[in-house]
Amino acid sequence: MEFLEQAFKLQVPSSPENLAMIREFVARVGAQAGLSEDDVAKLELVVDEACANVIEHAYGNDVSQEITVRATFDDKEIRIGIVDAGCGFDPSNVPSEELSKLIAERRSGGLGLRIIRTLMDQVRYEIEPGKKNELQMVKRLRKE
Repeated sequence: MEFLEQAFKLQVPSSPENLAMIREFVARVGAQAGLSEDDVAKLELVVDEACANVIEHAYGNDVSQEITVRATFDDKEIRIGIVDAGCGFDPSNVPSEELSKLIAERRSGGLGLRIIRTLMDQVRYEIEPGKKNELQMVKRLRKE
C-alpha cells in the first residue's frame, strides 16, 4: 500500500498569545505522523522556539504581521516550515558554542538555534530579502 503525503498549514497573527495554538497544531500533526510522545514534545519545543524568535526578532513584537507554519509528512519524515516576512538573519553568524558553556554562563540568548539544530535531523534557512524568510526543518520518523 502506497503512503500518501499529508500536508497541513496554519497561519496566525504574530503574537505570543498564538504560541499555544501553534504548539497544539504541531502536536496534532506530529501525533498523526506517528511520532512518539517524546518526539512530539521535542517538535513542539522546536517550533515554539522558532516562532517566538520570529515574533520577537523578525517582527519586533508587531502583532499585525503573520506567521505561517507548514507541516507535511509521509512514511519517512515530517517536514516543518516556518514562514515570515520580517527581518531575516544569517544563522551562520550565530556561533555554535557548546550548550554546556552557554548554560554555565547563564546566557539567555543563543539557545534557540542550538536547540533546533540538536533536536531536528535537518535544518535549513532560506531568505528572500524583502519577501520572506523560511526555516525548514526535518525530523525522520522511526518506524519499527
